This record gives sequence, structure tokens and C-alpha cells, in this order.
Amino acid sequence: MKNKITITAVLLLRAVAGLSQSLQPADYVNPFIGAVTSTTKAGDSSGLGKTFPGAATPFGLVQVSPNTISGGDNGSGYNYENSTIEGFAFTQMSGIGWYGDLGNFLVTPTTGELKTSSGRIDHPEEGYRSRYSKSDEVAQAGYYAATLTDYQIRAEATASPHSGILCFTFPENDQSRIQIDLAKRVGGTSTEQYIKVLDDHTIQGWMKCTPEGGGWGNGDGKPNYTVFFYAQFSKPLKNFGVWSADIPNGWNRKNGDVNSDLYRELVAQATIEKGCTEKQGRHLGFFSEFKTAKNEKVYLKAGISFVSTDGAKKNLLSEIKDFNFERVKANATRLWNNALSKINVEGGTNDDKIIFYTALYHTMIDPRCFTDVDGNYPGGDGKVHKTDKFIKRTIFSGWDVFRSQFPLQTIINPEIVNDMVNSLVELADESGNKYLERWEFLNAYSDCMMGNPAVSVMVDAYNKGIRRFNIEKAYQYAKNTCEKFGNGTFGHSKYISHTLEHAYSEWCLSVFADSLGKKEDALLYFNRSKSYKNIFDTEVKWFRPKNEDGTWWEWPKEGRLKMDYGCTESNAYQQGWFVPHDIPGMVSLMGGNENVISDLAELFTNTPENMIWNNYYNHSNEPVHHVPFLFNRLKAPWLTQYWNRQICKRAYQNSVYGLVGNEDVGQMSAWYVLAASGIHPVCPGETRYEITSPVFNRVEFKLDPKYAKGKSFTIVARNGSEKNSYIQSAKLNGKIWNKCWISHAQVAAGGILELEMGDQPNRTWGID
Repeated sequence: MKNKITITAVLLLRAVAGLSQSLQPADYVNPFIGAVTSTTKAGDSSGLGKTFPGAATPFGLVQVSPNTISGGDNGSGYNYENSTIEGFAFTQMSGIGWYGDLGNFLVTPTTGELKTSSGRIDHPEEGYRSRYSKSDEVAQAGYYAATLTDYQIRAEATASPHSGILCFTFPENDQSRIQIDLAKRVGGTSTEQYIKVLDDHTIQGWMKCTPEGGGWGNGDGKPNYTVFFYAQFSKPLKNFGVWSADIPNGWNRKNGDVNSDLYRELVAQATIEKGCTEKQGRHLGFFSEFKTAKNEKVYLKAGISFVSTDGAKKNLLSEIKDFNFERVKANATRLWNNALSKINVEGGTNDDKIIFYTALYHTMIDPRCFTDVDGNYPGGDGKVHKTDKFIKRTIFSGWDVFRSQFPLQTIINPEIVNDMVNSLVELADESGNKYLERWEFLNAYSDCMMGNPAVSVMVDAYNKGIRRFNIEKAYQYAKNTCEKFGNGTFGHSKYISHTLEHAYSEWCLSVFADSLGKKEDALLYFNRSKSYKNIFDTEVKWFRPKNEDGTWWEWPKEGRLKMDYGCTESNAYQQGWFVPHDIPGMVSLMGGNENVISDLAELFTNTPENMIWNNYYNHSNEPVHHVPFLFNRLKAPWLTQYWNRQICKRAYQNSVYGLVGNEDVGQMSAWYVLAASGIHPVCPGETRYEITSPVFNRVEFKLDPKYAKGKSFTIVARNGSEKNSYIQSAKLNGKIWNKCWISHAQVAAGGILELEMGDQPNRTWGID
């Protein structure tokens, strides 16, 4: 909990130091929340938040972050519990499992003997990694710092959208150094690298990352990208060189291989070529050595591109023209304050604000920019493309983010949503696949998870007036997607999860078709959306997986609590509630309103107090994220209000361990942002938001004039507090509002939703 105390103390100091200067949103961001990959406290092998604490900008291409751990299910490259840092990479993923990827262009300041291997976490003396001090480790929005105690070097990092800069404060030393491991990659290794020294301050090159080198899904995610860099040193390159490990042809190079003792030993014995100005190889690194005076600052800045070295150069020189670290840091802070001020909150505790703004911060890491400053981006056909109609974006964790993350962005960042829809549609076109990927990673069709979430995001955007994409092409690819992955001929899929998710996406497609006047398609896919009924077994009174021949799977002795019984990362009890598009039909199957309310009560009351991974309401994972808001549809909105506040209180903390499950590229945090604000969807694609109990007394959403008529939409909770968590009555723009929901159109029109709060449920409000 040290980080909680530290950031609270910082807030108090800032408040005292500037009595006339109010705190800005970025001041409340604590990037350490969720920055742990350990499974010991998670209750499941998937671990906790898996965020990174390093420097980034809103939706930026570059993230400069410490790497403490490589390999295994440690996608962020950082675990707060580790005591050593191997370096600072310029690309990272946030909140994901499945091995992860990126972590490219790893820079480490060192002194003394040159070492070419990073060494093991618990044995830093074997390599160039170093122990670091936790007492003065700092993470803020757009800034990170730590002291590498083995070298007595203070390392600081900040970022701009396409570039980053590092500041190293060295001790007095005759053999100080900056070294760059070009082979480094989270979850594996880059398989080929190139470097060239351009002048006495500048290098450029690239790192090729393919499935043979592991990475995303340990290669199963089909990652295939090249990271280009253009980097400059503040200290002249005089005593420099390249190291090259002779990796034999035919060696396996995935996660387990590159972390083996044999591979490490080979890298540790790499050939060192002093004065080498150009090199291409299978495992390269670069170093520059120099003398330093006590407390001498040495800088390295780099532009990153996924297009070309020329793109990387343009990215750097347009954003970081000199070595003024503080100016870049101040600009990063400015960018974050602008982005985070799209929602302003009042009331709540200090911790509530820290949790809220950190959550909002985490929703603005991805989908990140994939376009260089000149408009070039890598296409799905392997060619360079350019457009001024949208910004190409990447890292679409579809199965997670269609539920809360993208609905949130439709309110505060509709242009980002429009970009992502364009990016998915053009990728389907350029790749020749002609269907929408469910989990896109740097143009890779990774086929991770299941369902057709891109269809949901697209239709939700369209129905909310976000339509600056090729609609006919989008519709055709959405249709192709549902035909390729759907309930099709059998009227169901083999698994519960697949059948329910496909039924929902087919409903989304039917809505899209109807909006476009495609009446036959609308009817076809609306009928298919009812296929969820085909796997409801009236004998066991629940959803059950079914074989292609129509026979049921054997019912387990644990019943619907059996984890992974026809379900993805869930059990039938959790997944069975996912019929968001036809709640009346679902309720009818389940025996009516009272039965469903009773069953949901059992789901919640059996959930452990800390809401860690469990067989009941498992907030650690996405399938249940809409469930608390179902009570609104069951004419019991006070129960939505109660459980919404319970989840906000119990599943989110101002702590490294403050996320009960993987952050999942913004989804876990977006759930909190919406729920703590007082609204959340049940069924994206339908423009309805459920009204619930806000954590704060006032929440103001600033709206984008290109997509909304109003300037802002505000939710006010009068007399709201932890005790007064029940809605007594409501007014919308001064008029009595008796519905427990509000439409996106009403939000986009601007205005004020006023909620009168009390300490007891009002069982008559919101049941119209």
C-alpha cells in the first residue's frame, strides 16, 4: 500500500504549496494501480491488473516504461513485486495476459564492465539489469522515475505521442554507458535487427518481430511487425559498438527458449564489435561509453514508427527537437490534463478521485495511434498507406472492450471510436480477409477469444451518430463476419459462450441492416439472434452446451458452477446472463422476474468480499460486467444501485493490487468510470444507458461538438454519500424523470440529470 500513501501525500503537498492553484485531473493519476502481474493474490492464474507504470500520452504510439519481467503471462513487462529493472522500453501493452508483446527498444544505463545479457530477475549481477529503490520510485501521468541502485543512476522517462526521452543522472565514473538491447521483446525476442550509426549523436534501425520469436500468445497470436527507430544521444558517440549473439539456425526462439539457461549463456557470450557503424543480425545490441562527472545528466531520445526509419525520424524531430526533458514532460502533463478533463468530478473521497482518474487514464492508452506524423501507416497488406480521413489505430481487445470501453469513448472520445471502426474496416479490406477481427494486434488477426465484438462496436457507433466510415463496406464485412463466425446451420455453436455471443452479434447486425433498409437481412439476423434459446435445457433450467447432432453435453456434478463447462474464462452461471439483446426472452426462459431476481441475488451474495476471482459474480472477468445493471430491466433498480456501489467499493482500490483482474486494455477501468459516474449500458448497439448510483456528487461529461449537439452532460447526486446511495427521485433538465435509463441522444443533447439520494431504497422510482 506504499504507493497509496505516496500519492496521497503528494496531493496534500501540492495543495498546500499552491493554495490558489487547484489540483488538475492528472494530479490524481496513480499509474501503479494494477501494476502487478503476480498470481499469488489473484485467486486465479490470470493474475491481477497487469498495467504498466511508465510514461505515455493519450492514445499515443509510444510508451516508455520500466521492464522488470519478461516471459510467461506478464504482458505489461512490469511487476511491482520485482526488485530489479532490466531497462526502459519504448513500447508496451496494458493490462493483458496471454504472454503479451512489444517491450521493444530496451534502453539501460550502466557502469563498469559491459554485459550483453540482462541476467535473471533474482540475479542481476549476471547481466546488465539492476536492483532499484522502491522508496523513491515515482509514476505520474506522462512521467516515471527510479534509482538503479547497483549503478547509482537516477533514471527518468517521459513521452510524446510518437517519441520518448530518457534522462539518466550518472555518478562520477570513467566507464559510464547507455546500452540498447535490440532483441528485447516481452514474451519472446525480435528475430532480426538492424542498426546504423549516422553521425556522432544519431543511430537508426529496426527490429523485426515475428511469431517465431514468440510475443503475442507466444506466437499463437500471429504477431508480425517491425519497429523502426531513430535515436539521438546528448553525449557524442566516441567509444561505441555493437554486440551480436550467434544464434544458430533452427533454434527455437519463443518465450521458454529465450529464457532458458542455454540461450542466456549464448547471449552473455555475444561478440562485441567496437566501432561498428552498421550491422544486421539475429540478436544485436548497441552501446555508447563515456566519462561522467558526479550528477551529470545524459539524455537519449527516440522516435518510433511501425512504417519506416524515415517515419521514426520525422516523428522524433517534429515532437522532441532538443534535449529539454522538462519541456517534454510538461507537454505530456498538458496532454493528459486536456484528455482527463473530458470528465470532471466533484465529491467523493480523495481515494475515489485517484481511482476514478487513474481508471480514466487507463481507458486512454488504447486503441493507440498507429499512424506517423506524416499520415503514413502500415496496412494489412504489408504496404504503406496514407489517409487524412482518420488516424489508423491498433490494439483492439474486442471481446473485452465492446462492453464498457467503447461505449465510454462514444461519449467522451467519439473520434477515437470512428478511427477504430475505420481501422478495422480498412484492415479487413487491405488484408483480403473481408471480415472483422475480434482481437486485432498491429494488423494481426490473432483470433483471440470469441464472438464478433467489432460488429457490436460498429453498430453502437452507427446508432450513436458516429458514421464517418465507409458504411456499405462496413456492413458487408460485418455480415461476412457473422456468417464466418455465427450460429449458422445448427442454430447454435458447440459452446455456451459462443452461442450467446454470436446471437448477440447477429442481433447487432439485424439492427444495422434495418437502419440501412436491408429488410430481408434484418429479419434473417433478428431470427438468428433468438438462437440462444436452442441451448437452454428445460430439464436443468439453464444453458447447456450442445453437440452438432443436438445431444447435450453431460451435466457436471458441480452444475452450472463448473468452470470452463462450454464457456470461455467463465462458468455457465456467469455466462448464462449474456442475452443483453433479449432480456424479456431470457427472463421468460428462466422462470420470470421473481425467479431471476432471486437467482441474481444468489450470484451476488455468494461473491467473496474482496471480489477476487470466483465462481459467482466474477468481476475479474468480462462476461458478467453487464449483470449488475440487469436489475434495472427487472423493475428492481434499487438493487442495481446497491450492487453498483458495492462493486465500485470492493473491486477497485488505490493500491498496486487495486484491480481484481486484468485491466484488459481499458475495459476494467471503463466499467468503473461509467458506473461511478452513474450510467452504464447493458446492450451496446442499443443506445440506452442504465441509470445507477454515482460515487460522486457531480459528474460532468464534456461532449465533442462534431458528434453532439450539447456542450456537456452533467449528473448531479444531491445529498449523495456512501450511506445515501439510493435514488429517491430524478429530474432531467428540470422535469421529473421516472425512468431508470436515459438514451445516448439525451446525453448528446446536453443538460443535467439530477438525482435525489437517500439511505433507503425507493421501490417506486424507475420502474416505469
